[in-house]
Amino acid sequence: MPDWKKLIEGKIALAKRGLMPGKVHANVRVPAGQTEVKNFPVLDMGIKPNVAKEEWSLRVYGLVEHEVKLDWATFQALPQVTDVSDFHCVTRWSQLDMDWQGVRAQEILALAMPLESAKFVTLHSYDGYTTNVPLEALLDDDVIVAHSVLGQPLTREHGGPVRMVVPKRYAWKSAKWLKAIELHAEDRPGFWEVRGYHNDADPFKEQRFSDE
Repeated sequence: MPDWKKLIEGKIALAKRGLMPGKVHANVRVPAGQTEVKNFPVLDMGIKPNVAKEEWSLRVYGLVEHEVKLDWATFQALPQVTDVSDFHCVTRWSQLDMDWQGVRAQEILALAMPLESAKFVTLHSYDGYTTNVPLEALLDDDVIVAHSVLGQPLTREHGGPVRMVVPKRYAWKSAKWLKAIELHAEDRPGFWEVRGYHNDADPFKEQRFSDE
């Protein structure tokens, strides 16, 4: 069993150190306080669920007209896209030009037909992790429910078989090992949000912590 207190304190320490807030980076695509990397660092909570494609499913439920449950074959039968975007982690690294393959989140949400009262979303992962975003944030064209990146299927370490990718937010909003998308009327802070991370997580505003 992971030492949750030590893992949480370690990640917060990584996020707090580095360049001073507001410092301008030479590359305008890299937010202040970030360093560009060429590899794809692995960060998690010490649990890497091993979910076989045959056992994976994605449930969309809550304030929707039609609850949806996709298995792997149904997910693969949906319109597949490739989207190139930049990826910014709160622990101060950024990787540019990541080509994610998968299904646009808006395509999956359309199957469920969100009710007018649905304003917020909780993303649920197979490791018990949760994070929250406004429903509107998932409707951007660059938000992908991804099964591949950089030309290869997502590894278990990077959230495979499927993860959410929300490029305009720090990477903790891009939930790994995606299991469910829950729609509701009120905002519900997730795992990191209740532990002091910023609710909105805009990298270009350096929204790392709720007290900043």
